[in-house]
Amino acid sequence: PTADYLGAISKMGDEKETIFLRATKEVIKDQIECGIDIVTDGEVRRENYIHYHCRHLQGIDFNKLTKKIARTGNYECWLPTIVSKVEAKDSFLVNEWLITQKLSSKPVKVTLPGPMTITDTIANDYYTSNNQLGNDLAYAINAEIKRLVEVGCKYIQVDEPLFARKPHEAIDYGILNLEKCFDGIENANVEKITHICCGYPDKLDAIDYPKAPLNSYHKIAKILDDSILDTISIEDAHRYNDLNLLEKFKKTKIILGLIKIASSVEETINEIQMRVDQALNHIDPNQLIAAPDCGLGHLPRNLAKKKLKKMVEAVKKY
Repeated sequence: PTADYLGAISKMGDEKETIFLRATKEVIKDQIECGIDIVTDGEVRRENYIHYHCRHLQGIDFNKLTKKIARTGNYECWLPTIVSKVEAKDSFLVNEWLITQKLSSKPVKVTLPGPMTITDTIANDYYTSNNQLGNDLAYAINAEIKRLVEVGCKYIQVDEPLFARKPHEAIDYGILNLEKCFDGIENANVEKITHICCGYPDKLDAIDYPKAPLNSYHKIAKILDDSILDTISIEDAHRYNDLNLLEKFKKTKIILGLIKIASSVEETINEIQMRVDQALNHIDPNQLIAAPDCGLGHLPRNLAKKKLKKMVEAVKKY
């Protein structure tokens, strides 16, 4: 998708903004109809959630694709290459958020890829350490986050699935670099969020596929709770956690995945409520937020809406 992205955009011609706008309207309408309180734009402009942001950073060459093994050896891919110092360029998410928020009666959350996850999903011909690369990526991301805060965006999420795959590196430097993404964001109305998924398949209803170790969340929970983050988003539906994990979060809110995003099996309201009840044995209700495990891109539209409606109906009683 990365290699073909500009060609695909070019084929859309002068209609591309109209197409993106129509798709965004549909995505938001679907979420609001399902009862979702904080919506997203569906990332309809992005070839994937990482490289789209990288296209707007200085120092990354998309014409130089380098073969690399990513995700702790699970995937082989051709990736854009860092050829000089990574720095922020002109703003791009601000205008997208402003357009999207005008389409929505609910607040719109913006999602960005985190430094450690970008580092794993890009080739590097410039930096001598992942920590230094992550540091520069963090400040580039921070520049865009500050721009979003200035125009009124209140929900900002930095995705770091690599924390689950490399918890020791996350503890050594990854969480520190994630905090740098939010450096200087002291506005009490801004929710500083990270999403840490454990991996999902490349097709619907796959059974055996690579996932991060089940104990990864436990290893990084305390340092995350001690960080400047307000909210941590984790998966639970595809693979249940030991819910003692939730007791490690003394102050941080937890977004708990309650529906599977790569399974055609529909969760029942009763199943979702049972899991929420179990979670509430370990965490204060004011700290718990319901969500899908991750993005819904694998699911057909009607099935995605059914799952979201079931989730919303299940948590109404709390």
